[in-house]
Amino acid sequence: MFRLGLISDTHGFLDARVARLLAGVNHIVHAGDVGSTDIIRKLEAIAPVTVVTGNCDSGLPYREIEVVQTGERKVIVQHIVDPRKLDLALQRRIDCEHPDAVVFGHTHRAFTQRVGKVLFVNPGYAGKPRFTLPRSIAVLSWRPSSKMDLEFLPLTGVE
Repeated sequence: MFRLGLISDTHGFLDARVARLLAGVNHIVHAGDVGSTDIIRKLEAIAPVTVVTGNCDSGLPYREIEVVQTGERKVIVQHIVDPRKLDLALQRRIDCEHPDAVVFGHTHRAFTQRVGKVLFVNPGYAGKPRFTLPRSIAVLSWRPSSKMDLEFLPLTGVE
């Protein structure tokens, strides 16, 4: 089974529970608003990481969009995405890449919705508690030639 850890909007804070919750994943995707390259170094101690820049990441050395190919599955990662109204560049990328999923952040709200054949996922936000929104990360998993399963993992309180 392939397990893809999903995290976003850390804003320079990595909850100590993330390492335990993502232990054993094959790869991690950080969907932007990282806050510090130190966050990525800590995640790389768990598994290889693909990261995109967010709107609060000026000066960090990441790209705005990445494509993760994991065997038979393909995932596009971009920080700001509205699945109901895709910007033209992302729509073109989806049309070209034919991804299984698009992972995004920015809204600080966990979200999942299938649009056509594409699963859109926002793992929620993993930064310090604020806005009284629930904090979470997620794991997307699959076996060869099987459907993808998504599990949201809550980060309640601060550790």
